[in-house]
Amino acid sequence: MKKLLALLVLFTTSLGINAQDGWIPLFNGKDLDGWKISENPNSFAVEDGLIKVDGPRAHAFYVGEVNGAVFEDFELMVELKTMPKANSGIFFHTAYQETGWPDKGYEVQVNQTHSDWRKSGSLYSFNDVRETYVEDGEWYITHIIVKGDHVTVKLNGQTVMEYIESKDEKRPENAGAKKIDKGTFAIQAHDPESVIYYRSIKVKVP
Repeated sequence: MKKLLALLVLFTTSLGINAQDGWIPLFNGKDLDGWKISENPNSFAVEDGLIKVDGPRAHAFYVGEVNGAVFEDFELMVELKTMPKANSGIFFHTAYQETGWPDKGYEVQVNQTHSDWRKSGSLYSFNDVRETYVEDGEWYITHIIVKGDHVTVKLNGQTVMEYIESKDEKRPENAGAKKIDKGTFAIQAHDPESVIYYRSIKVKVP
């Protein structure tokens, strides 16, 4: 048994996965290993241990080894900071695609002062948040919890959005693959004037 535990520790360390209290980092703080970027790879860079998002539309999809990059029920904790007029998004239950806005899964909005009225914490176009709970230039935490078809979004520990897909009587018929399923995560570069920093991205799975 001791040998088995030692091997498991060694294997986990070799993958660069250091789970703490069940949380597993998806960003290693050094580079974008485990992430695949669509359209405009130069819109993402790692500077001083941070992911800097700055440039034309692109999406960084998680394709690494944690959970085989397939997540169903999960908690995702993201620490980030927006600069003035910045827009971004955090996608879940999505899949890599070469171009365009992701067709699969849901987007949790990242936006304090961009002209889009849907603000941070929105489940984009399904249950939108009009209020602003954080400020540009301020580090804050987006906590996304998915259990069954129930989605909860918290900003700095405050619940700002809850959505139960099966109880959505106004759900559009053309929603297509924008639904609870399973898939990976992605972060968004929205436009050349949007600058966002991501400091930590970690996941917890049942």
